[in-house]
Amino acid sequence: MKATQIDHALDGTLTPEMELISRIEKMDEETVISRVEDGSLVIMKRDNGRCVAIGRGATTKVNVNLGTSSDTIHPGEEIEKAHIAEKYGADTITDLSMGGDISAIRRSIFGHTSLPITTVPVYQAVVEKGLMDMTADDILSYLKIQVDEGVSSVVLHCVQKKMLERIKGAGRVMGMVSKGGSFTSVFMLSNKCENPFIEHFDEVMEILRKKDVVLSLGNTMRSGCIHDLWDEAHKMEAESNAQLAHKAHEHGVQVIIEGMGGHIQANDIAARVQFYRSLSNYPLFVAGPLPTDIAVGYDHIAGAVGASMASDVGADYLCYITPAEHLSLPSPEQVREGLVAFKIASHIGDSIKYGISGKDLELARKRVRFDWEGQMEHALDPDKPRTMCPDNPGPCTMCGKYCAISIMSNYLAEGN
Repeated sequence: MKATQIDHALDGTLTPEMELISRIEKMDEETVISRVEDGSLVIMKRDNGRCVAIGRGATTKVNVNLGTSSDTIHPGEEIEKAHIAEKYGADTITDLSMGGDISAIRRSIFGHTSLPITTVPVYQAVVEKGLMDMTADDILSYLKIQVDEGVSSVVLHCVQKKMLERIKGAGRVMGMVSKGGSFTSVFMLSNKCENPFIEHFDEVMEILRKKDVVLSLGNTMRSGCIHDLWDEAHKMEAESNAQLAHKAHEHGVQVIIEGMGGHIQANDIAARVQFYRSLSNYPLFVAGPLPTDIAVGYDHIAGAVGASMASDVGADYLCYITPAEHLSLPSPEQVREGLVAFKIASHIGDSIKYGISGKDLELARKRVRFDWEGQMEHALDPDKPRTMCPDNPGPCTMCGKYCAISIMSNYLAEGN
């Protein structure tokens, strides 16, 4: 059986991927090996050699969701979104397509980006086999197909019956908001069975090991509004996912835990991250979180606030949110807005975890000289602010000749 990154790390072997990550993340090689070995750092990779490190000591990464829906099927727009994701600094892409020729759409996305791609195999199983007709074999078959096609990571929702019993009487306002989790739950309830991913866990591990695909343990029990507080179902899933992550790691499968997703009161974010951290050292993936429910149309901003708070206290990997969240499939422009908001969040989180970036200093030095194009070179999204710059050298139009920097420049100049 082909060795995985974990297998190599256990042998003390530095793989080409580890060597690349060492350079990218400015982490010494021995540290990379040890963190891959203990599971606190994972390496998500494409067949083209593109590698992304997620976890302890790495910069906070940002994922972009895209894909068709049952109501909106424009494959060309999804390709445009993939281009935007790569151009504006996404680290990974998740294809959530549920409309049209899903396999063809996925192949097109593969062909138009070099970024690592994640999928949720149960989505395609539901669309092509039917929610009430699919079997466990069907679900595993789609997992195999997508792994063979070259996905870098898959999301599996490992909800259990005992969790469903707890959520039923929990009195939640929003109930269950995880799409993949709801599909898996309905399969279990309608077939009076346990979770197929857990029942066939060893087989799932063999499938993922085949191409060293990263397992992302989904967050079925996440909250859909900030009034749905932490409950027993949340706790049970967090503890179960930590146990499954450990089992996966023992199989040589790299693993990420999805937690903290959805809507969480701002004053609970730090405690939630700390709870997940108390259970394991595996990388923590958060969607949002959204610390308010009233930012409709601006959820990318609210989500970025929550994401920067989560990153500050230890989240490793952020899933972006767009202005269209809760409303519609996002447009390419909304994908850009959401991505840039979460790149800002990850940058703020990293500045707290690792110290202020030199990029901020370089931009400030350009700003004090009214070097507009120089500022754009250090901006996360240079295209939008470039349209707002003055046409002529000198201060911006906000202050004009009354610019504080200009007025005080001679007095504050060195040597005066």
